[in-house]
Amino acid sequence: MTAETVFNSIVELALKENASDIHVTVGRHPTIRVDGVLIPLLKFPVIDPDTADGFVGTLLGSEERQAYFVESKELDFSYAYQDRARFRVNVFRQKGFAAAAMRYIPTHIKDFEELNLPIASFKDILARSQGFVLVVGPIGQGKSTTLAAMIQYLNVTTQSNILTIEDPVEFLFTSDRSIINQREVGGDSQSFSRALKSMFREDVNVVMVGEMRDPETIGTALTAAETGHLIISSLHTNNAAQTIDRIIDSFPAVQQNQVRAQLAETLVAIVSQRLLPRIRGGRIPALEIMLMNHAVRNLIRENKIFEID
Repeated sequence: MTAETVFNSIVELALKENASDIHVTVGRHPTIRVDGVLIPLLKFPVIDPDTADGFVGTLLGSEERQAYFVESKELDFSYAYQDRARFRVNVFRQKGFAAAAMRYIPTHIKDFEELNLPIASFKDILARSQGFVLVVGPIGQGKSTTLAAMIQYLNVTTQSNILTIEDPVEFLFTSDRSIINQREVGGDSQSFSRALKSMFREDVNVVMVGEMRDPETIGTALTAAETGHLIISSLHTNNAAQTIDRIIDSFPAVQQNQVRAQLAETLVAIVSQRLLPRIRGGRIPALEIMLMNHAVRNLIRENKIFEID
């Protein structure tokens, strides 16, 4: 079989089994993740270097992207499979060989009810015209899906100018009552922080930042939340209290009091989530939602984060 045939067969099987991820690495059978569990595809032979190169080459496509991968050794991008499915892809090298990890991105954006999320809480959070909202949790716990549901809710219920800044762009939105512009870091902007600074001149109401990666991005997002924008983003932390500590600790000591004050004023909610296996199959979210009130704001200002729980 050609590399492209192997590629198509693996992706087709992954889609049939409702896999969330596909992993291809030399020395192992192709592997998919279903409901959080890794499953080797034993009907396919163990991946050899040539097959891995062909698989990654099919994903990369253009000569320009392949040349960039040769130089950088790793690359993030989105990939559309036959107009039927999209994936967030990371290709990389391990032990000198090519490898790939693919995360499935559904074309249908599910609403709060379909995702078993608490509808009243999310509607309350998104009723705010400005502030800072974070969806947090470990990798693979559905943060991107929850963010997409939030943006789609605003898209169909409000007349807003919505901007998403992602690396890469994952869910594709179609403007409804709102205008939605989606910018990809690397292709449409040089960085998260630069795209955030640019939005101050773009008449934006709502900004979804795919991930808070560095102090500059966080600082710009906090400023945007202070100046009349609703900022929605994600962070890899375990709970609400740890999220606040992580944000503050990412800044130098001389800036931490200012950041603490900004957080106390702008934070609307922190949604921490996990996906748990369901008895009848699939997974269901378990959530901790911290809605801001006077008590929580005072604890943040006074640096008593440990009392928030």
